[in-house]
Amino acid sequence: MFPETVVPFRVPVPVASTQGTLALDLLPRQDPPVAPVVPIGRQRRRSAEAWAQRFVQAAVEIVGGDRPATQLLRWTSASVFADLNRRAQLVARAGGHAPGQGRVQPVRPRVLSVHSCFVSEDVLETSVHVRYGERSRALAARFEARKDRWVCTALDWS
Repeated sequence: MFPETVVPFRVPVPVASTQGTLALDLLPRQDPPVAPVVPIGRQRRRSAEAWAQRFVQAAVEIVGGDRPATQLLRWTSASVFADLNRRAQLVARAGGHAPGQGRVQPVRPRVLSVHSCFVSEDVLETSVHVRYGERSRALAARFEARKDRWVCTALDWS
């Protein structure tokens, strides 16, 4: 009475290798990444790293409430200064004290290491390890040489 042909609900479609996702190459790269080498003298590198270490030490003390944010005004861009000031205000509000009044923290932050990379002659990027008692924190900073000084143009707290 009825024909014996079965009609499938779906027509089979060949499976594509990407199936509607991003076409990513999942094979590992065999060649190391190529980064431009910027030759910087040892003395300049050491002095820049030492300066970055002092800067970040001052920045974490500002956020902790030990220093006023205005101490780094000359060495920061407007956005970095605003972020430092905002963080100091938030920490002060949470701790019930005024920011930058020389409050002695129970545990003082300490910069343990600074690793730097010169992106160009006048641009230095650093990663910094800061220790707060038993806790650690990583910071990333970008410094640009402007006239006679380094200026922090980016400071990322992670």
